[in-house]
Amino acid sequence: MRIAQVPPLYEAVPPRLYGGTERVVAHLTDALMQLGHQVTLFASAEAQTLAALAPVRDQAIRLDPAPLKSDLAAHLHQLAEVRRRADEFDVIHFHTDMIQFPMFEGLAQKTLTTLHGRLDLKDLAGVYRRWPQFPLVSISDDQRRPLPFANWAATVHHGMSTELYRFSPRARGYLAFLGRISPEKRPDRAIDIATAAGLPLRIAAKVDNADRAYFEDVIEPLMANPLVEFVGEIGDGAKSAFLGGAEALLFPIDWPEPFGLVMIEAMACGTPVIAWDNGSVREVVEPGLTGFIVRSEAEAAEAVARIGELDRGAIRARFEARFSAIAMARRYVQIYERLAVAANGAALTEAA
Repeated sequence: MRIAQVPPLYEAVPPRLYGGTERVVAHLTDALMQLGHQVTLFASAEAQTLAALAPVRDQAIRLDPAPLKSDLAAHLHQLAEVRRRADEFDVIHFHTDMIQFPMFEGLAQKTLTTLHGRLDLKDLAGVYRRWPQFPLVSISDDQRRPLPFANWAATVHHGMSTELYRFSPRARGYLAFLGRISPEKRPDRAIDIATAAGLPLRIAAKVDNADRAYFEDVIEPLMANPLVEFVGEIGDGAKSAFLGGAEALLFPIDWPEPFGLVMIEAMACGTPVIAWDNGSVREVVEPGLTGFIVRSEAEAAEAVARIGELDRGAIRARFEARFSAIAMARRYVQIYERLAVAANGAALTEAA
C-alpha cells in the first residue's frame, strides 16, 4: 500500500531526547517499510527513516534555537503539503490530533487518525462530534472512556523495534524513573517508594518550562535524599544501560495515562514494571509476569521486594510478542486495508 505518515513536528522522528508520539511514528514507519509497503514520512528534515522523507520543516520545533517560532504555522504548512499530495496515497495516517480535520473533510474516508494524548479535556468532545467522519485509533481501550461516541476504528497498542534496546539478564541494584518531571508523573511518589524499599533511585527525566516551578519547589528538595540521583534527560542511546541496569521501573502515575511508552521500553530490556493502577496500565502490565500493579506506596514497596520472582527473559519475550514494531504495523495494515475497501466501495457507489 501507499501510505503517508504525518507526525507532529515538536520532536524529530525519532526524537533525539524525550518524546513519545514521534518515537512511535518512527518505529511504525520503518516497520511498514520492512513489511513491503511504500511509505512517505512528512516530518522535519533531520528525521532518520527507511521511508521516503518529505521534509516540511528544517528541524523539529522543541530543540530549534530560534527565539521566535510558531508551531501552528509549521503544522499548517505540513498539512497543506500533505493535502497537495493526497492523491499519491491509499491512506493518510495522521498523528496530529484534530488539526487536520477542516482541511481534509472531503478526504476523511482515506485517512486514519491515531490519538496519542488524554481525551478528558474540555472542548474535545465538540470537535469529535463536529467531525464524526474521521476514523480514529485509540492507543488503549482506557483512553476512549471520555469519548465513547467517537468514530473508533480500533485500539492499537504501541510497539517498538526489537533491535533498539538490549536485553539485560541482570540488574545492578537500583530502581529507575524515566520520563518527564510533572505532578501527574509523580516522581515524588517514586522517591518515597525507593526510600521505603531502601534502594537507590535514578531519575532520568525531562523538565519542561511549564513544570520548572514544580521541579524546583517540590522535587529538587527531595533530591537531597542520598538514595536519589538525578540523571537528567536521556535519549535512546542511553536507555539500554539505564533501564537494563534497573531492578524495576517505577511508573507511579497519578493521571489516566493513554499508554505509557516507557513501560514497554523497560520490558524490552527485561526490566519489570511496578505501575500505579491508572489509565492503560492494566492493558500493558501483566501482574506476576512483566511486573506488578499497585494502588499504594506500601503495595509498591512490597512489589519491589518481590522483583526476584520475575524472569527477565520472560519479560523480554512478552515484549517481543505483544509490543514489537512489526506487531504494531501489522495491526495498522489490517485497518488500512479495511478502510481502503470501504473507500473503494464508497467511490463505486458514487460513480454509479
